[in-house]
Order: sequence, then structure tokens, then C-alpha cells
Amino acid sequence: MMRNKKGVSHLKTLKDYYRLFFASAAILLTILAQLLIPKSAVSFTKTQPWYLYFLWLSLVLTLTAALLSIFRRKKGAFFHKSYFIGSSYLLLAVYNLVTEKLVLLPEIFFPSPNKILAVFVKNGSFILKCDLFSLRLLAISWAIGIALGLLTGILVGWFTSFNYWLDPIIKILGPIPSTAFVPIALTAFPTSFAASIFLISLSVWFPVTILTNSGIQNVKKTYFEVADTLGATTFQKIVHVALPASLPNVFVGIFNGACSSFITLMTAEMLGVKYGIGWYINWQREVLGYANVYAGLITIAITFSLIITLLFKVRDRLLSWQKGFIKW
Repeated sequence: MMRNKKGVSHLKTLKDYYRLFFASAAILLTILAQLLIPKSAVSFTKTQPWYLYFLWLSLVLTLTAALLSIFRRKKGAFFHKSYFIGSSYLLLAVYNLVTEKLVLLPEIFFPSPNKILAVFVKNGSFILKCDLFSLRLLAISWAIGIALGLLTGILVGWFTSFNYWLDPIIKILGPIPSTAFVPIALTAFPTSFAASIFLISLSVWFPVTILTNSGIQNVKKTYFEVADTLGATTFQKIVHVALPASLPNVFVGIFNGACSSFITLMTAEMLGVKYGIGWYINWQREVLGYANVYAGLITIAITFSLIITLLFKVRDRLLSWQKGFIKW
């Protein structure tokens, strides 16, 4: 592999070009299979060929990315992901073969890619509305959970008296899954929306509290000695020394809380919150609309992945000296 002085790898061998166009070749093969293999006579449903449109668009995008790599003569992210992208489309072709073409699986429970894409085309605006509702619920709950988690973590990690009284309570209540409080939340709060905020906030609060507490207690004492020498007050030592030094731990707590909140969100929305993406999936499951269920699951996967990616971007920006230490 040839590299220049800056360490940028270049396209050199025939194998490199083969890898570069592997994704496009796999998609082209998938298109040919879709065009040449007839649809099963058992399936009577007729829809627009959304799956074929999707494949053509994917082919154009991958060819464009490959040609740009050749023009730049550099191996980029697309080059390294080409095998994975191509293999994913081949697996999708196999799934389409056993569903739409051969109907080897029950059609009602295993809809073809074409039916799933048709859901996005026809009900995309409603799915987006449900997704935005879930994001609003998450945003409110995260703001409360992270704020309370930071506050509790600072109190327990810094002040001996708070540590004495709060630490046992945190260790007893914290490990309990927030979903276990569903009966209490539905009884204690006037609306299911408020109950959901409580449950999701609780799932975020515990890991943020524990990691903030751990981060503060592990800050080097020399930092505080320097702050004392400069005449810093207790508040200044917390805000300007303890909290910034414990940020790596805080972000780990936020990541753990984020994963817990996703699980709690789905559970909470399936119990009564309306218009959330979890509610949408549960509703479609009850009416046996499994194509819509798959569309909802895809929406969840994309949304939550983007949220975690954004969190890592924020972390890398605030902790530039630790960039790449934890990768996503």
C-alpha cells in the first residue's frame, strides 16, 4: 500500500479498483435478480416497484462515490466500506428472494422490501411525526435526567454529608430498572406523557450520577491544591476544576443513560403515550401491519444511531485531547 508524506493511502493495484466497485457490482447483480426472477404467483398484492427504484438510486450513488475516489486517487471511507455495503445489498437480495419471489416465509410476518419501502412512501409523514414526538420526549427527559444526575453526582462526590445520606439511597434505588416503576409512575402522574418523562429521566439519572461521582472523586488532589493556592472558592473548585476534570466519566454516564433511555422510551410509549414511534410499532403490531412495524424499526435504528453519533461529535469537541479514545 502506497502512502504519501501525510499518510493518505492511494489507489494502486487492480485489487483496489475491484474493491472500490464491489458495492456497485453487488447492487447491479441485485437489480438483475429483481428484474429477471419472476414474482411468486402466490402473492397477489400489487405495488409500485419502490424496491427497484431504491436499487437504481443506490447504484447511482455508489458509482458516483467510486468515480470520485478515482478522480481524487485516494482511498476514502467509501473504499473501506465497499465490501460491507455490497454484502448488505446481497443479503437484502436473498431476503427479497425468500419473501417476494419464492414466498418461503409467511408474507404477513415477513413483508418484502418493496412493501416496507411502500410504507415510507405512503405513511412517511406520519412516521416522521411519531419520530419527532419521541425525540421531544427524549429531549425533555434527557435535560431533566442529565441535570439531576450532574447535581446528585456533584453533591455525593464532593460533600461528605450528602455522600453519607444519598449514597446508600442511590445504590439501592439506582440499579432497579426504570421500567419496574411503570405501575407507580402511571398512578402518581396525571398523564402518561408525564409518567414517561419520569421513567426516562430516571433511566438517565442513575448512570450520570454514578459516573459523575466517580469522576469527581478520582480527580488528582494536586489540581485542588493549586486552586487553593490561587484562592479559589468551593464553588469555583467544583465548576472550574472538578467538573471539567470528570467530563470523560460524565460522558460515559450519558452514553450509558442514552442506551437505557432508548429501552425505557419504547416501553413507556407502548404503555399509553400517543404518536411516539414506540406507540406506532405497537399499534401496527396489534393490527398485523408488519410492513409498518419493520418501517418503524428501521426509523428507530436510524434515529438512535444518529443521536449516539451526535453525542460522540459533542464529546470529541469538548474533549479534543481524548478524541478517538472511545470510538463509535
